[in-house]
Amino acid sequence: MDDGAALALAADLRTVLGQLKRHLRAQAGVGDLTLSQTSVLGRLDRDGPSTVTGLARTEGMRPQSMGAIVSALENAGLIRGSPDPKDGRQTLFSLTPDCEELIRVSRAAKEDWLFHAIQSKLEPVEQEQLASLVNLLKRLAEGE
Repeated sequence: MDDGAALALAADLRTVLGQLKRHLRAQAGVGDLTLSQTSVLGRLDRDGPSTVTGLARTEGMRPQSMGAIVSALENAGLIRGSPDPKDGRQTLFSLTPDCEELIRVSRAAKEDWLFHAIQSKLEPVEQEQLASLVNLLKRLAEGE
């Protein structure tokens, strides 16, 4: 594939992934959460409890900005703070049980939408092609 075709493919892929992401976000039912708040909840879900400073570092933002996000999530009852057992001056934030359930339900809704879309819009041979493409996308997502 020449450079021009690869560039066009990259643009098409970006567009399609953006559309798919919007469809999935619509299924999530996360309410009025911002993208930053959703990202923090995802980070806590994947990586476990963290301090404001740790979250800021992993999310690439200033601790003051992260503090506002954490405060909003705590006020919404989605995260809770507890003393860090390694350093009592620090607070570790983790997901509340209600938030864990919200995430579980949200993921199930997204997977259900995808399942039905795959079943209804793709022929069996196309479903097999999609499975192969997912492996290629995983390689792309691994980064450099």
